[in-house]
Amino acid sequence: MSENGSSVLIRYTSCYRHLVDDKRRVQIPSKWRSKEEGVEYALILWPHLEQPDACLLVLPPKAYDDFYRRLTEQPFADPRVEALRRTLGEKTDSVQPDKAGRICIPENMAKLAQIGPEAIMNGMFDRFQIWNPERYEATRAGVAVMAPDALKVI
Repeated sequence: MSENGSSVLIRYTSCYRHLVDDKRRVQIPSKWRSKEEGVEYALILWPHLEQPDACLLVLPPKAYDDFYRRLTEQPFADPRVEALRRTLGEKTDSVQPDKAGRICIPENMAKLAQIGPEAIMNGMFDRFQIWNPERYEATRAGVAVMAPDALKVI
């Protein structure tokens, strides 16, 4: 089984700009979609650099299972872990694509991540992010500065 819970391996690569309709639905790029019905994605309001709710991190089933496992293996007695669970728990929701391959971004998440009439979908190999286009562009310089040093980790 692959990262997204289906029998076909999906790699989330490239960057796409899509419209967001008045019901906050955004199209998942066709090459990123599972052919199986009922695939559920986790949406997490995710920080970037100094922005607390910069974008939506989208985790397909396997990435979400791995994330969940790592989080729930942490000790309950640690107040930092409790703060992390509480913070991430309230900033996480799940969605399923409709038959047209769209996901509906919950209203509070769209508001906090400032996702409006357009969205950038940035592939991250085993997951992807959904950005407000202006916020995404504002992060590019910081990412470009970190990229040469970041390449050393692989």
